[in-house]
Amino acid sequence: MNLDFSPDEQEFREQARDWLAENSPGRAPPVGSDERMDFDKRWQRTLHDHGWAGLSWPKAYGGRELTLMKQLIWFEEVARSGAPGEGIFFIALNHAGPTIIARGTEEQKAKFLPPILRGETPWCQGFSEPNAGSDLASLRTFGRIEGDRLIINGSKIWTTNGHQADYQEMLIRTEPGSVRHRGLSWVVCDMHHPGVEVRPIRAMDGDLHFCEVFYTDVEIPLAHVVGGLHDGWNVAMTTLEFERATASLGERIEIGRVVETLLRLARETRDASGRLVIETGDIAARLAMARAETAALRAMSYMTISRFEQGPVGAEGIIPAVFGTELVQRVHELAFEIMGSRSLEMHPVCNWPKRYLASRLRTLAGGTAEIRRNIIGERLLGLPKG
Repeated sequence: MNLDFSPDEQEFREQARDWLAENSPGRAPPVGSDERMDFDKRWQRTLHDHGWAGLSWPKAYGGRELTLMKQLIWFEEVARSGAPGEGIFFIALNHAGPTIIARGTEEQKAKFLPPILRGETPWCQGFSEPNAGSDLASLRTFGRIEGDRLIINGSKIWTTNGHQADYQEMLIRTEPGSVRHRGLSWVVCDMHHPGVEVRPIRAMDGDLHFCEVFYTDVEIPLAHVVGGLHDGWNVAMTTLEFERATASLGERIEIGRVVETLLRLARETRDASGRLVIETGDIAARLAMARAETAALRAMSYMTISRFEQGPVGAEGIIPAVFGTELVQRVHELAFEIMGSRSLEMHPVCNWPKRYLASRLRTLAGGTAEIRRNIIGERLLGLPKG
C-alpha cells in the first residue's frame, strides 16, 4: 500500500477543491423528503454537467474512468468543503451502478447507467424481507418465469427511499424448490410497474425513509436480470463487495469532519459551572481518541482502495466497515456529552438528535456487526463456524 499521493493526484485534489469552493450549495440539504429529493437531483445534475459525476465509471456511460484513489480524494474534498453527499442517489451510485458495470450486459449498462449520473433515476434496494434480514439466503419473494418475463410475488422491508425511487436492485428466488443460496436472481425492478405497492414507515427521527414494498403479479422482463438467471447470489456478493469496499467511503471520511467540529465546540462550550467542556472529565482524552480512530479509519480506507484496485477485496473489506460504523456511534454519543441539553436543539446544519438516531442503524444496515464479525472470523481468521 502506498500512502503517498502522486503529482497527478495532488493536481486532481486542487481541481476538486477549487470547483467545490465555487459551486457547493453552501447549505445543508432540506429535511423534508420531497424537498430533499429535488435538492439531491439538482446537485447530482450539477456534478454531471461539470464532469464530477461517475469519476470511476466507464467513459462510454458518462463517467471519467478515473482511479478509485481519485474517487477517495473527491470524497475527502467533499467532506472538507461541507458539500452535500450522495443523498437519495447512494444506492444508485454505490450499489446498483457498480454492480451493473461489473456484471450487466452492454444493453443494461446503456439503459440504466447514464440516467443515474444525470440525476434522473434514484434507486432503492430490495434485499431484506420480514424473515430474511441478516440471513439474506432465506428470502422467499418469488419470480415465476413466463415466456420472456418474471411474474413476481412477495414483499421486501427496510427499503430506504423506496417511495421515491424509480428502480430497485432486487434479489428474488426464481428456481422452484430451491433453498438458501441456490436459485436466486438479481433483477432490476421498475418501481412504477403495476402491482408494486410501497408503504413508507415513519422512523424515530420523523423521516419516512424506510419502506415496506409488496409485489403482486409484478411483470419484469427477463432482460432486467443481471448476471443470468439463478446466479443471483454471486451477483449479490458483487454488490456487497462494493458496499463494503467503496460505498461508505464518503461517510467514513465525513466522520473526521464531525470530530473536528466537536473539538471546536468543546473549546467554546461551557458547562453549568462555567468551565470549558474540554477541561472537564475525560472529554479531552476521548476527543483525542476519536481523532486517532478517525485517522486509523482513514488509513484502513486507503488500504481497502489500494487493494481493490488490484482485484476483489472480499471479506477484508468488512474490517473498516465494522470499525467505522461503531466509531460513528461513539462519536455521536460524545457529541451529546459535549453539548449537553443544547444537543437536543434541531439545528438546521448540526442536527445532533437526527445524527445520533441515524448512527444507531449503522451496525444493522448491510448486515449486523455480529454477522460481519462472524465473516471476519470464519473467512479471514479461519475460525470454526459458531
